[in-house]
Amino acid sequence: MVSITLDALGKKCPMPVLLAKKELKKMNSGEVLEVISDDSGSLKDIPSLLSKTGDELLDTTQDGEVITFTIKKI
Repeated sequence: MVSITLDALGKKCPMPVLLAKKELKKMNSGEVLEVISDDSGSLKDIPSLLSKTGDELLDTTQDGEVITFTIKKI
């Protein structure tokens, strides 16, 4: 179940990943963050961020230009 939804639509690199990083820092372990972006760079940037933070990418879906990441705070 999603705890927080971050709408990063219309924001270009590196804003979606920076906003996600900021939001993850505020979250408690076990909470789920949903990041919605239309920046194709997010497909590389978000997984790269999570490899550094240790948080878990639960799901990535793409519908046209809209990419949705579901991330579990570890």
